[in-house]
Amino acid sequence: MHDPTPQTTLGSFAAVLAGELPGAWTSSYHQDRGGNHDALTDHVWDMNEVAASLARHTVDHCAILTRDDGTSLFVADPPGPREGYLIAAMAPTDAPAEAFRGVREPDGIAVAADPFSAAEDIHYDLLPRYDKALAQVRTNAARLTAPPAAEPEAVVMTWSGDTLVVDKPGRDDVAQALTDHGFALDAERDILVLPGDDSARQAAFVRAAGHRLSELGVGVVLRNPPARPALDTTPVAPPNPPITASHRSR
Repeated sequence: MHDPTPQTTLGSFAAVLAGELPGAWTSSYHQDRGGNHDALTDHVWDMNEVAASLARHTVDHCAILTRDDGTSLFVADPPGPREGYLIAAMAPTDAPAEAFRGVREPDGIAVAADPFSAAEDIHYDLLPRYDKALAQVRTNAARLTAPPAAEPEAVVMTWSGDTLVVDKPGRDDVAQALTDHGFALDAERDILVLPGDDSARQAAFVRAAGHRLSELGVGVVLRNPPARPALDTTPVAPPNPPITASHRSR
C-alpha cells in the first residue's frame, strides 16, 4: 500500500517517482549551485509551460529522471507559491540539430506533489508524446547520417539502325535474361544484339527482358546513337573580317 502522505521535497519526490514510472528509471538530484543549471535546462524539450517558467525564473535546484534507454525527464518547482512540480522531456544530446526539424516538442506537464498520481499523468500523457517525438528524431538522424544511395544498375540498349545493341553485361544473370528474350551474343564485338526484322516481335522481347531485369533489380535505358557529322560535309569557314584602309594624317 502506498504511503498516502509522501514527502514533497523535490529530491524525495523525484526518487519516489522514478520507482513508480514504467520501466527502469533512476533519479539524480541537482542541488543549488548558484542557479547555474544551463547545461541541463538547455536540453529541456518544451515550448509551453515549462519553457515559459525557465525563461522567467532561475532554476536553483532540479532533478533528472533517466530511463535505462537514456530517455530523460526534467523535474523542477513551479513558479510562485503553487504546489506540485513541472515535468518536461529532455531532448537527446546525440542527435544533430537538423534531426529536430519538423518534430513537435513533447511539451511538459504540471503534476501534483503526490508522486504516485504524477506517475500516472506522466505515463498516460507525457511519455506517449515523448516516445513519439524521440522516434521521429531518431529516424531523421539515421536518414541524415545514412550514406547516399548507390546509383541503380541499368542495362543500356542503344539503337543501331533497326537493331538494339547492348554491351555484354558483367553479370551472368543479366546476360541470361537478355539471351532468353531474343538477344544474341556477337562474340567478335562482345555485344548482345536484338535484330529489328520484326518490329512487333522486337518490342515484345524488349518488354519481356525489361520485366525480367526489373525482377533482378536492374533497370533498362533506351538510347539513340550519338549524332555524327555527315561524311562528305566540310565545315564552312567563317568569313574573313573586313579590311579597313589605313589613313595617314597630314
